[in-house]
Amino acid sequence: MTDSNKNIKEPRITLVGAGPGDADLITIKAIKALKTADVVLYDALVNEELLDYAPQNSTKVYVGKRSGDHAFSQEAINNLMVDYAKNYGHVVRLKGGDPFVFGRGYEELIIAAKHNIAASVIPGISSSIAVPELQQIPVTHRGLSESFWVVTGTTANGKVSNDLVDASRSNATVVVLMGIHKLAEITEIFKLQGKNKLPVAVIQSGSTAEEKIAVATVDTIVNAVEESDISSPAIIVLGEVVSLHPKFQLIQEVYDVVARG
Repeated sequence: MTDSNKNIKEPRITLVGAGPGDADLITIKAIKALKTADVVLYDALVNEELLDYAPQNSTKVYVGKRSGDHAFSQEAINNLMVDYAKNYGHVVRLKGGDPFVFGRGYEELIIAAKHNIAASVIPGISSSIAVPELQQIPVTHRGLSESFWVVTGTTANGKVSNDLVDASRSNATVVVLMGIHKLAEITEIFKLQGKNKLPVAVIQSGSTAEEKIAVATVDTIVNAVEESDISSPAIIVLGEVVSLHPKFQLIQEVYDVVARG
């Protein structure tokens, strides 16, 4: 065996969830994976502090995709992932939130399998639960919500998901990811169900220093978001559980005063 062959590492890929944004909200297992990475391919919503866990001589490649700014297509990311694994060894694919919650993680597993590259998954804390939780909004709460939906706000064809119509008919908490630019359309879906007064929270950059929140009702949330200058990345939480947030308590007090006349 030649020296060059000795230096070739076994190709492998680890899909790692980086959590909602706060670098401290990554798992110990994820940190262990990063410490053995030869290459890290990381997304736009990943806190770059996490790259410090990777070896200093490892290759770090930004492959970010976010609303209005797709640095790399999914096909390009797939090709990079495979090429780096075959030529460098261990590739950590670092993805915001959890790889399997609208993270296209399973698609990347399929690509690895097609190229006979060993692959594994390390779950991450999903923003769909963690971001409301950090604002003290539970996605379920006895007497208010027995279940919750996590729905994409924008499908691959750029339309609002049809699942939102079904979700709007339920009494469940509805968490919408990637939907801030469709907020007006989403609220119209809930208005058609007579849920104009349903509490809503929109949270930008949850768990980070840039976090902002607007709390209102279906009728007023669009204006509240504009007034708070909230933009992407943000999640939308619709449901009675939002009424537990202190800001909504203030709104409720105003409603009560108006109702008493």
